[in-house]
Amino acid sequence: MSRIRTGRSRALLGAILCVLLAGGCANIPAESQPEAIPRERVGQPTQEVPEPAIGLDPLTVVREFVRASSQPTSDYAVSRAYLSENARKEWRPDQTITIIEDTFGTVYAPSSEQPPDENEKLVTLRGFHVGRLAPDSAFIPSTDPIELPVRLRRQQDGQWRIVDPPNSVLITETDFTESYFRVPVYFFAPDSNALVPDLRYVVAKPQSGLPARVMDLLLGGPSNGLSGAVRNMLGDSATLESNVTGTDDGALVVPLSGVDEHSRQDKELMAAQIVRSLQNVTTSRIRLLSDGTALVPGHIDWRPSELPAYEALSSPSSDLPGLMVVGGRIRSLGTGAPIDGPAGSGALNVESAAQSINGGQLAVVERVGDRARLRVGDYGQTGQIVDIDKATSLSRPSWRPSASTSTSSGELWTVVNQEEVVRILRAPDGTWTPQLVNASEIAAVGEITALRMSRDGARVALVAGGQLMVASVVRGADGTSVTLRAPRILQSGQLGEVVDVDWVSQDTLIVATASDSVPVARVPVDGLRMDPFNSSNLTPPMRGITAAPGRPIVVADAGGLWTASDVGDVWRPHAQSMADALPFYPG
Repeated sequence: MSRIRTGRSRALLGAILCVLLAGGCANIPAESQPEAIPRERVGQPTQEVPEPAIGLDPLTVVREFVRASSQPTSDYAVSRAYLSENARKEWRPDQTITIIEDTFGTVYAPSSEQPPDENEKLVTLRGFHVGRLAPDSAFIPSTDPIELPVRLRRQQDGQWRIVDPPNSVLITETDFTESYFRVPVYFFAPDSNALVPDLRYVVAKPQSGLPARVMDLLLGGPSNGLSGAVRNMLGDSATLESNVTGTDDGALVVPLSGVDEHSRQDKELMAAQIVRSLQNVTTSRIRLLSDGTALVPGHIDWRPSELPAYEALSSPSSDLPGLMVVGGRIRSLGTGAPIDGPAGSGALNVESAAQSINGGQLAVVERVGDRARLRVGDYGQTGQIVDIDKATSLSRPSWRPSASTSTSSGELWTVVNQEEVVRILRAPDGTWTPQLVNASEIAAVGEITALRMSRDGARVALVAGGQLMVASVVRGADGTSVTLRAPRILQSGQLGEVVDVDWVSQDTLIVATASDSVPVARVPVDGLRMDPFNSSNLTPPMRGITAAPGRPIVVADAGGLWTASDVGDVWRPHAQSMADALPFYPG
């Protein structure tokens, strides 16, 4: 896993190494040296749990307890071995898993805090959170420091054991990624058949149980972060009639119950959710049953290749090469030529623009004196001026996907004066009007300088206060109110000076920064990791970036446009590179 570390861990380790605490037994060290925890094979079923090594000091017991938490089998039996007999029986950790950085320290608490009984010790575990795995199996990022007291007692056999364990299971980041498997669980956009991935994590071993664990997540519905932003066609009534099992003829049987009353169309959508959610954990044909018969009449076994192209609504067509704004005009990224109409001729002083996913519409932000003005209309046309009061700046617009491939979009988003998120709606008479979005939690972080709606319409990625944020788009039942819910800062402390963001896929972001060390990075939508791109050939600061499924990434730096396809690629000059160009793909 690739993660960029700040100085906080080094400062923490330095502080720990300098601590000299009085008190404690003569043969017990004052602290353990912080180190990256070595790993063994984890997650294998354990028949007999071995006792810890004899003679471990309290500091090492706490460290080994954390290390053992990478093995969740038999209700964390390996971790319980480091607890006293009573604590083993009584420990009921909550359903949250706390993920901490690999490097952490254990030190004795000050003498004034130590228990008066010489057979008890209070150890402080120090480190930093990476995040937590919530009860719904979704990762939630966090960078808060950890200072956790852990009380131990010397047992009758002379061995130190924990008598007051933490309320949550603690696991290091590397052990977490080796013990848990990330899987996208799929739901549908609220008013279209665009599939939306919901990143979740399941115990990786035994591997044969992965399909059943994924089905449990799917039947449980979307994670809290996406609740209200997606549709679950399986609803609340769907259950498994029996276990998910393999058959002698090589199929994986998913025996559903409680869905027989649904229409064939709904059942086909259910099949899409199940097959897409299972495609990363099995290569078998998936046999979908409803109360013992085929879920979809006449179609019992499914493979991903047999599903309709649900991604068509959220992926720009390959015949749309993308565009760029250069010197107040819009040009083609494919040929470099100005586009037809006033936006390409120079009649408008274009600052930024957005092309709809299907390519047929264009939104243009133009500069008129000290004001920013938005025009929306068909591609190549002048477009209607949208009345946005007192707008001195407007972020690059972002289109909401249309409900079907044969219709145009009726909504786009922008940020007014770096503080108000506004969606522009098309009325029945064809006019476009602004409506405020409830984004108060995001505006509190800082100025909002960029916004990109995911091409399935379920989320937005934003740059607020120079930080990368993601939130879900929750629409009220009345169809008029919209709230950005469950906003989260991704890679806080690791990723700063962010200037632009785009969606390379429905669950992965590409960011451009003003940083010399990490000018471009890739971040999953849950923020668990960050993969820096090769910085060769780039000249910071970056000015803009664009990405789309199946397309090369295009970034604008101080000299022009550069392109790459993956994190290890060396950036190559774009064929149509021009000074001050700002690129954008449809969306």
